[in-house]
Amino acid sequence: MTNYSIFVVDDEAVAREGLALALSKAYQVQAFATAESAITALKEGVPDLVLLDIGLPGMSGVEALESMKKQYPDIVVIMITAFEDTETIIQAMKLGAYDYMVKPLKMDVLLSNIKSALETIAMRKEIQGLHEKYLKENLPCFIGESNAVQDVMDVVKKVAASPDTPVLIVGETGTGKELIAKAIHYRSPLFKGPLVSLNCAAIPKELIESELFGYEKGAFSGADAKGKKGLVEQAADGTLFMDEVGDLSMSAQAKLLRFLEDGEYYRVGGTQKRSVRPRVVSATNRGLPQMIVNGKFREDLYFRLAVVKIEVPSLIQRREDILLIAKHFLVQFNTKFGKSFNSISPEAETALTSHGWTGNVRELKNIIERAVLMADGVKLTPEQLGLSTPSHGMETGVERDTPVPRLSEKGVDFPALLESIERHYFEDALDMAGGNESKAAKLLRLTRDKFRYRRKKLYKKRSHTKA
Repeated sequence: MTNYSIFVVDDEAVAREGLALALSKAYQVQAFATAESAITALKEGVPDLVLLDIGLPGMSGVEALESMKKQYPDIVVIMITAFEDTETIIQAMKLGAYDYMVKPLKMDVLLSNIKSALETIAMRKEIQGLHEKYLKENLPCFIGESNAVQDVMDVVKKVAASPDTPVLIVGETGTGKELIAKAIHYRSPLFKGPLVSLNCAAIPKELIESELFGYEKGAFSGADAKGKKGLVEQAADGTLFMDEVGDLSMSAQAKLLRFLEDGEYYRVGGTQKRSVRPRVVSATNRGLPQMIVNGKFREDLYFRLAVVKIEVPSLIQRREDILLIAKHFLVQFNTKFGKSFNSISPEAETALTSHGWTGNVRELKNIIERAVLMADGVKLTPEQLGLSTPSHGMETGVERDTPVPRLSEKGVDFPALLESIERHYFEDALDMAGGNESKAAKLLRLTRDKFRYRRKKLYKKRSHTKA
């Protein structure tokens, strides 16, 4: 209790000193005879709560309240008045007063009101501290000033405020989809509840339903003799995060849809209907609309999961943020490994901003961690990062290992040079896309058919040349 501080502002000496004495047993108290002296003292330290008399000489209590709220919007003020002047009280409440009390004060009522106000303050501080700690420690992927990342964080703030709105997070591997889910949970009114995660791709399809909804004893061979709570039960009053939701079987999709619609479900092997309402956040790096077309994902489930859809940008869509994130990781791993790196060389900066980043932020983090752990010095170099810088004359955005020859008096075999460059880009695109031709075509701004045609043509030329 002694951690809380209170200002008592009252021009009546007996009332002021009596309050200060009574409250000092439990709180740190400072007493002031005028509003002006209290406002001046705020510059030295803002108290947790202010007891402010309305009828003060000079600046009135209402004027003082307005001034305090302008300078310190979160300050908690309880107004004290000798007369229950409705108009003045309404004005004070509109200006942000927490409550008001009429003299003569009843100490038990005053202490109760103070306790209630301080509990509100404690909750606010706890939430704010948790949010700041979480965001500072766990969201380095969203350090940056690009429009893409700012747009995502704006949506996160808005959707977090609605604790029962389903959210679908889509984006490439390594972009931070799970971290976004955590940010939604810890910014929401459910932040004190559990955050339960399920990777749908890591659970055998035949077991996914029992993981989600639980099972009764003897439900199947190998089942726990006591039965088991499902993840939806474990996530009660909190958030259920379902990663790789595109890997759910059609049977599990049907049961999940029914659960999302009415919050009701049955454990595997059970006959008792159960009900629970966690917030459901799901994520995928797969194209669910195309899976719907192919008959592999339910359209009605998609729309139920994606009441709000958050599209997480890839790292190459926000290249202006790469160095900021890299420097964050550099400081983090410098401290962790006791190293002395204090900067990134210009050549390394170029290598970082021009790299393909197929693994996105996760890949960037791993590269910085490995470099800081294995290398020594004060300035990170491309060699320590294991990255090459773009060669002269090539477009930044894709790593190049083959330099473009300068034109000399002897000339240059231009068709062969173009073919070499084209083949190099095609190979890079396929590497970046993990062999997926559709993704590779997208990287090169080509249709899939055109990509396949040109690739086939390139390799036909190569086989003829070798022959």
